[in-house]
Amino acid sequence: MTRRPLAAILIAASATLVLAACSSGGSSDTGSSDDASASGYVTEGKFTVGTGEPAYFPWVIDDAPESGEGFEPAVAYAVAAQLGFDADDVVWVRTTFDQAIAPGPKDFDVNLQQFSITPERAENVDFSSPYYETTQVVITVEGSPAASATSIADLKDLLIGAQVGTTSFDAIESEIAPTAGAQVFNTNDDAKLALQSGTVDAIVVDLPTAFYLTGAELDGGKIIGQLPATTGGDEFGLVLAKDSPLTADVTAAVDALREDGTLDELATTWLGGDAAPLLD
Repeated sequence: MTRRPLAAILIAASATLVLAACSSGGSSDTGSSDDASASGYVTEGKFTVGTGEPAYFPWVIDDAPESGEGFEPAVAYAVAAQLGFDADDVVWVRTTFDQAIAPGPKDFDVNLQQFSITPERAENVDFSSPYYETTQVVITVEGSPAASATSIADLKDLLIGAQVGTTSFDAIESEIAPTAGAQVFNTNDDAKLALQSGTVDAIVVDLPTAFYLTGAELDGGKIIGQLPATTGGDEFGLVLAKDSPLTADVTAAVDALREDGTLDELATTWLGGDAAPLLD
């Protein structure tokens, strides 16, 4: 067996020590990442916000949440400010709706995609307190007999439809009580098609759906107005990872924005409060 010179052995040993030192440094970096994770934020010093891909009007304008334009980006930046972050420290990521509310680790601190707060979803994720509550809205199209309606009385003798089993369907029966009864559809898409074809004069959907259908889906779509708030609505909350250490602080931020009127102002600015007058 050939013996290695002593000098070669010493050089090899020195190289091993250098590699060990480098490896030790890498472990230190990982520990730093763990410290950031322990703080609750995905990235230390940044506020990482998730939204859909794509994100739709009027919740996000031009699918560009980083612009701050649209109701949900405006809410996100307001929450960030409450938490002490500058606008430049807000980082946007994209997820599907289902990814955001699935159990498991998250690549965001909060996510806004009009998530209704429900007990079933709360088993997998945390929610902040509500930043928005929907109302039920009557919509139609230009040329429909309902297009000139300005009150619930104007709707009584018309054909009004909604998806069966929804708050919208219940609202027709309890708040409008049309002569012909509520027209039943299996889905909102079916109700939309019936409205387009003239099978019904108007349909009732929640406010977010009303904005989307009249703004993007219906030719000549028109919001007639909101039904009384007593019919109820869904509450939207920011989604966080289950048992996130940020949940209490984010909820406190949302509560502060609600109490000082900021959330109402943002809803009026971006969701067009004047576009959905209250029907009586």
